[in-house]
Amino acid sequence: MKNIFFAIFALLLHSSFTNADKELKWLDWNTGYPLAKKTNKIILLDAYTDWCGWCKKMDRDTYTDTKIISALNKDFIIIKFNPEIADVQYDLDGVKISGRDLYSQLTQGKSTGFPTTYFIQPNKKQIQLVAGYLGPEDFLKVLDQIVLVLK
Repeated sequence: MKNIFFAIFALLLHSSFTNADKELKWLDWNTGYPLAKKTNKIILLDAYTDWCGWCKKMDRDTYTDTKIISALNKDFIIIKFNPEIADVQYDLDGVKISGRDLYSQLTQGKSTGFPTTYFIQPNKKQIQLVAGYLGPEDFLKVLDQIVLVLK
């Protein structure tokens, strides 16, 4: 009986540690931005809209890839951001702004389309962006480059 208990316990313990690397835990801006500043991690901000087919494809194909999940969980604070949601206020270093205003700050007034992935190093005030859909292999190359540039 003891052996069965320990076997089940070991299995549960093992699965609780391995599941963390098998899924992404997306944060909102107001949680992720201060956390990135505190931990000095790079923000990956996925700017999307509900009507964007390529955004849904990237969620389905790229953000479910195990290598992508592992890389993101290791080096990034990941944030989902829909600038079309009107009733949310975003805190940018103590200033409350709308989603459209945050999007304008990120894009510097330029049109990038959706999806656009922003990489932000808040403590160094650096930002890089990649517009459009990327599959897992190409996205992994981008992540490797971003870590080299922004770390």
